Amino acid sequence: MPQTGSQMKAQSTAGELWPALPWDEWKDTADTLHMWMQIVGKTRLALTPRENHWWNVPLYVTPRGLSTWSIPYHGDLFDVEFDFIDHHLHVCVSSGESKAIALRPQSVAAFYGEYLDLLRSLDIDVKINPKPVEIANPIPFPEDQQHASYDKDAVYRFWRILQRSDTLFKRFRARFLGKCSPVHFFWGSFDLAVTRFSGRPAPPRPGADAITREAYSHEVISAGFWPGNGWFGAPAFYCYAAPQPAGLEKERIRPEQAFYSDELKEFILKYDDVRQAQWPDEYLLEFLQSSYEAAACLANWDRAALERSLAQAAP
Repeated sequence: MPQTGSQMKAQSTAGELWPALPWDEWKDTADTLHMWMQIVGKTRLALTPRENHWWNVPLYVTPRGLSTWSIPYHGDLFDVEFDFIDHHLHVCVSSGESKAIALRPQSVAAFYGEYLDLLRSLDIDVKINPKPVEIANPIPFPEDQQHASYDKDAVYRFWRILQRSDTLFKRFRARFLGKCSPVHFFWGSFDLAVTRFSGRPAPPRPGADAITREAYSHEVISAGFWPGNGWFGAPAFYCYAAPQPAGLEKERIRPEQAFYSDELKEFILKYDDVRQAQWPDEYLLEFLQSSYEAAACLANWDRAALERSLAQAAP
């Protein structure tokens, strides 16, 4: 039987853990995919109990793409998965039914209508807020004809980066004994993130909205990956502390290519520096650990109680 294009592509790039992802070349696709993910993510938000720090809303990296995990609905469970290998959106119900739509160039408005029709065909009726969040100049989903790009190859490379980042973020997470988020993809801000907590409440943030108040109700040090958005204009890894301890911007962290952004108030490590390093995995882990240590020390976290050794965290 002849191989499909996606099978050949998966085989040809399987060894490339850190593929190129120039923002200028896939920005239009990323903007469209961002809106599609918001539509799917809002389904989970509408149907799941609210958890601390909005942990009931993100998506999760899977062997094929990104998934909502299980969502309860009238005695059943269903999940929604973006399949970035064969480029379909799958909806699977615990009753045994499953249906899919093709991921292809089409407007956000068209995707929105097709997605809701797909859910209704499986007897799932959900109402979501049709206005995007956490972006400038939002266009309601049913009216958005502007975003309509879908470059399969770019999306596949984006997922490959998420796949490797997810693995390394989980290795980094395993070193922490305190409260820590899952490694998850926030469809609002369009980034993969993992967040550690000191255990202490944080002072209220001036002017914070309901989303921010809940997200930063306690002291955090958060690390993650932007695929080019995040007001940086290129794929990058980041780390920040909230509230930020005095003097953090003066700390020197590793590797030497990492830097503190005065504009973003975060440590930044460009993705291209990671993919070009001799040992990319160790290079990224060094950034995650070094930036965390700088923030935790200045903020007087109880590191002896909150951390464990590399040997203890190993599989």
